[in-house]
Amino acid sequence: MASQQLFLGFDLGGTKMLAVLMDADLKVITTAKQPTLGTQGADEGLERMLDLAAKVVSQADAKPADITAIGVGCPGLVNPSKGILLHAPNLGWRDVPVRDAFRKSFKADVAVLNDVDAGTYGEFALGAGRGARSLLGVFPGTGVGSGFVYDGNLVMGRNVSAMELGNIYLPTAGLASKRRGAVILEDLCSRLAIASSAAVEAYRGRSPTLMEGDSLDLRNLKSKAIAKAAAADKAIERVIKNAVHHLGLGVAAAVNLLAPDRLVIGGGLAEEMPQYFVTKLRKKIKAFAMPPLFKDLEITTATLGDNAVAVGAAAWQQHLARHQS
Repeated sequence: MASQQLFLGFDLGGTKMLAVLMDADLKVITTAKQPTLGTQGADEGLERMLDLAAKVVSQADAKPADITAIGVGCPGLVNPSKGILLHAPNLGWRDVPVRDAFRKSFKADVAVLNDVDAGTYGEFALGAGRGARSLLGVFPGTGVGSGFVYDGNLVMGRNVSAMELGNIYLPTAGLASKRRGAVILEDLCSRLAIASSAAVEAYRGRSPTLMEGDSLDLRNLKSKAIAKAAAADKAIERVIKNAVHHLGLGVAAAVNLLAPDRLVIGGGLAEEMPQYFVTKLRKKIKAFAMPPLFKDLEITTATLGDNAVAVGAAAWQQHLARHQS
């Protein structure tokens, strides 16, 4: 195994972390995952990351010294030039020296980037975005993350990741919002927002399908269960319809600013309901985007699945190495 180039991709998620070992063509050799347990703190979390990375390497009968390069996708704001996770709101972590920790353990070049940037780049390099000149990736999850690739490069700030689409303000009122007269996009159309509203509808007796499930705990309310309920219960279909409406508003704003030639929509719900999301989102974007900017926009769903962030992070590190040499 050590005779070939090996790349390590890592996805630090809000609930789970995933390590992926790949060959030089970024074909997956083996994977390993475990719960993130973010409430235990950043120091403990970083140790768990390194332990999982070491595990996936050992699964392939390789050694840390055999790793050519590493890419790590992290939730929240990242300083890519220093390899620091600045703030992960869903974990409560701040100023985590991810690059230094991985370099110390593996003696390899390490790229640290926002997880949706990583997922978007993965789709650009190996998935639904191949062949695009400019690719906008939008991934509704705990929030609404987005990434943008232009001419092969991710769009990022000099010292901080960018494209925080979910934090666009909309002039409306949300009951859970602290901001009077305005609410951020992800409060209205993230997967978390959809799950929350779906659970409320179920408790009100409007979704027998969800009430038949094992749990309405938001941590256990899976995309598959929500998609099933949407097909059976009008109340849940309406929740998703309203979320897609607001998502269309936000994406149309990004289309008007960036004029991408392709949009990839990802996340569990979009992957469970691909035709619904693509069709409905297309109509909403068309209604709110400038016609010349919408005209040639291709819209598709992501194809890399759970490996997108880890593979994309490694692909980005590979891209950086090629352009620095």
